Amino acid sequence: MDLSAIFPLVHAEGIIKHISVPLFTGVIGWITNWTGVLMLFYPVKFKGIRIPGLKTLAQFLPRKVLEVPIGLIHGRFGWQGIIPSRAAKMGSIAVDKGLMKLGTPTEFYQQLDPNAIAEHILNTSQHEIDHIIDRLMMRYYPLLWANVPASLRQAIHARVASELPDIVHELTKEIGLNIDQLLDVKLMVIGYMEEDPTLANMIFQEMGRRELKLIVHMGFVFGFLLGVPLLFLTIAFPIWWLVPICGAIIGWVTNWLAIAVIFEPVKPVKIGPIALQGLFIRRQRQVADVWARIISERIVSLTNIGYELFNGPRGDRTRKLIENLLRPAVDRAVGVARVPVRAAIGSKNYDTMSRFAVAEATDLASSSLLDSEFNRRQSTRIRNLVAEKTRNMNPNDFADMLRSAIKADEWLLILHGAVLGVGAGLVHLIVFGA
Repeated sequence: MDLSAIFPLVHAEGIIKHISVPLFTGVIGWITNWTGVLMLFYPVKFKGIRIPGLKTLAQFLPRKVLEVPIGLIHGRFGWQGIIPSRAAKMGSIAVDKGLMKLGTPTEFYQQLDPNAIAEHILNTSQHEIDHIIDRLMMRYYPLLWANVPASLRQAIHARVASELPDIVHELTKEIGLNIDQLLDVKLMVIGYMEEDPTLANMIFQEMGRRELKLIVHMGFVFGFLLGVPLLFLTIAFPIWWLVPICGAIIGWVTNWLAIAVIFEPVKPVKIGPIALQGLFIRRQRQVADVWARIISERIVSLTNIGYELFNGPRGDRTRKLIENLLRPAVDRAVGVARVPVRAAIGSKNYDTMSRFAVAEATDLASSSLLDSEFNRRQSTRIRNLVAEKTRNMNPNDFADMLRSAIKADEWLLILHGAVLGVGAGLVHLIVFGA
């Protein structure tokens, strides 16, 4: 029997062709996983070209297709990284499945130490208070303030200085008691992640740095192993379309396996002496510190909380709280001078002056929270809280927190693998022939 007629592999010219099959499929796996990782993160902002009529065409496409970050709904064809394009969704999920299970807004605020915040505001504002009083009076009532005796001015300054510590401590205490009404953590996180999509990238890239490198290399391994049976198929069935079709299957399976080994199984599954668990989930305790650092420094930081309290969608409530605390204090500070001042400028104008004082005090308190060194010290407390609770988090919740944001787009990564697999199969066909 002429074996060479049955198995072309014995021909010298067939050896390279057939042995190249698993090598090609290995390369398919490596490229699909490498480009798949790039598709997850880049570009951070949408890049594309406008195509006439595309927006009209998009109206007839299925909703699932329109949700893909290729810009069809806006009449442009291009791409935005899956994670940056889902930054708002990821922020929402991070709160619902992560932060709110790690602690309440009250717990986060208490970790920031309200008393330390009060002392910091006092230390950074003492030199400004007298200037605020002088600036307000000179701006709105210059003639009156110019004629007030120096002794009376000093008495008012001293009265304010003596009242200030109690006012500020009461303010930070009241903020803590009413934090749920003053601060919407979910909107805050969504806002910051939507405004800066690189935060979403940072969470995945820094927490999963090892796993991302691993899935790229595993792409070659999976592709090569899947290419071995394809080698024998090409020997038995030398059909020209076999490698491109099987290349699509291998690209599909390779990306599916890469995603699966990262997140599945959530809980360890024993197979003999080996315990299988998702690579990322297995490192939950180690990556907890990375997650906590990003959360405490970039998202739930004192600076961001302070900004949201004073300037966020509920900032008017914070300002009203400050006004309710400061208005009586303004009256007490003015003391005996209150009656002549009211008589001189009128009750309505006196109330206006008080409101301006509240506004100035609010700006001073909010600007005091921008001190980077103080923020770093206070953020350490939140970092420790988040890290500790993340380490003890239910594995299912930990997996959901990170996977849910991209789960709806996993099909796209798998499809991308299949498309590249077809392309690589056609290249093999062109290079080595049918």
